[in-house]
Amino acid sequence: MLKIPSFSILAVFVLALAGCAQTAQSGLPTHVSTLAATPVPATTSTASAMACTILHTPVTPEALPANLGESAHVTGPTNAPVTIVEFSDYQCPYCALLAAVLKKIRQTHTQDVRFVFVDTPISTKDKDELATQAVEAADLQGKFWNMHDLLFDQQAAWSGLAAADFQVWLLRQASSLGLDTDKFQKDLNGKTVTDRLQKAIQTTATQHITVPILFVNGSSPYTGLADFASLDTVVRMDALTVRQFSACPAWMIDPLKQYIATLHTSKGDVVIQLLPDKAPQAVNAFVSLARSGWYSGITFYKVIPNFLAMTGDPSETGMGNPGYLFQTEIYTSQHFEQAGVVAMDNSGPNTANGRFFITLGPAQQLYGQYTAFGEVLSGMGVLSALTPRNPQPGIVPPTGDELISITIAEK
Repeated sequence: MLKIPSFSILAVFVLALAGCAQTAQSGLPTHVSTLAATPVPATTSTASAMACTILHTPVTPEALPANLGESAHVTGPTNAPVTIVEFSDYQCPYCALLAAVLKKIRQTHTQDVRFVFVDTPISTKDKDELATQAVEAADLQGKFWNMHDLLFDQQAAWSGLAAADFQVWLLRQASSLGLDTDKFQKDLNGKTVTDRLQKAIQTTATQHITVPILFVNGSSPYTGLADFASLDTVVRMDALTVRQFSACPAWMIDPLKQYIATLHTSKGDVVIQLLPDKAPQAVNAFVSLARSGWYSGITFYKVIPNFLAMTGDPSETGMGNPGYLFQTEIYTSQHFEQAGVVAMDNSGPNTANGRFFITLGPAQQLYGQYTAFGEVLSGMGVLSALTPRNPQPGIVPPTGDELISITIAEK
């Protein structure tokens, strides 16, 4: 939910571009750790629903605040689950670094992010006002974002130019962007553009705004790390909220019946015998999520050869959950002594969360920590052929293999 405060209480955004935030780990060994969810104490249970702890509260998206003013430019779907608002300046070096990260976010999350850029010119910069005029002149021809990206991408090329040379440079770039250069040159110092510039300058000066400032779905400035990996994780987790559930799953299994799950993957099918008599909570949650489509069109986000393959998180971060947590069911015969054990991930006792893994080899170190709720009947060759993938800070992993869908057969 986006609530931007009045400019007078905006805090300074500190840009941190190195490394990734430390994360709380699950009970899995360090090399396959996942982030823990923070449970909300709202455990529910009815005759028709399994007991769980609700984490997700539905929110109604709000319109952009009016106080963003005419200096705000918006791109992306109006109903996007994530709104990023940036106050920035074209000649500020830190702003250019942040702009490169946000450009990649925009390109990566075309359907999940609505991005708002607010012109915030700094009077101490010798060419910033002209740069602001350039993007506003380009906007009058429908190419604000083209000029916006170009100015930040090529900041090193123009920031050292004399003002007169910079104007010549801008005309050349306007031509390369397919703008009508005569109109662009006229608009550059025309009334519409200069009025926009003066309003932006007045807002910046009177409200003492320091750039860059970033808001991500919130009323307080974003103060986390602003490298791509960190912001990408924030966006993915916020985007997941539109898929999360705000109620515990209904009971839909009979512990006396047999349930066969078929994982349809991009590498082939994997057939699993579920164990409702031993782990009814996990099996019920798994069946409910599979039938709802929660597991459809996602990836195996972590694959450690000879150890395990993990999936079940639409955010592909290893932190996502369906909006609730449920009981960890431990029974004496689940020893994880062989490949093909299917188990629910968790972040500690009674925090099973819909993510699941399949062992690719003996994993006795997991005994007593996770709910084993299934056994692979066929498809171990498919699982062994999955692309190894172990996301780590500073490393871009290969694309994960797709879990296309899961079908459930009841006997």
